[in-house]
Amino acid sequence: MADTTSEDPSGPRIVVGIDGSDSSLGALRWAAQQAALTGATLQVITTWDWPTSYGWAIPFPTGYDPAEGAKKLMDESIGTTRKEFPELPIVTDVDEGHPAPILIEASNGAELLVIGSRGHGEFTGMLIGSVSEHCATNAHCPVVIYRPVG
Repeated sequence: MADTTSEDPSGPRIVVGIDGSDSSLGALRWAAQQAALTGATLQVITTWDWPTSYGWAIPFPTGYDPAEGAKKLMDESIGTTRKEFPELPIVTDVDEGHPAPILIEASNGAELLVIGSRGHGEFTGMLIGSVSEHCATNAHCPVVIYRPVG
């Protein structure tokens, strides 16, 4: 995993994937509460990738850096979590690649994988997104798919 902010956890670990969507931020809060209750380390993962296209080249604005955007998303999301759960051990990873295989790999040895029901870019009306579905069927541990109330 690319950008880890502290030592890899030993002992119980809860993994949560975030992408900045309301659903993933709710999953982060839920996972933090569960980790605090169970004495687990919280491992928070976000991913980034260069957008691809078929045929036409995508024009990127000057200074466009998806890795920096993902790091900023992580810092903002974790800042709130650290304030609410100051004693909770938190490990963060900002990784390049598609979220599904990265989360599946991180689920190996974890107590729980928590993800939002739908992130960005999903078809309107789907109950769960493709990443959630992939994780639910391939993870190495139990999976919680967080769905916001309302």
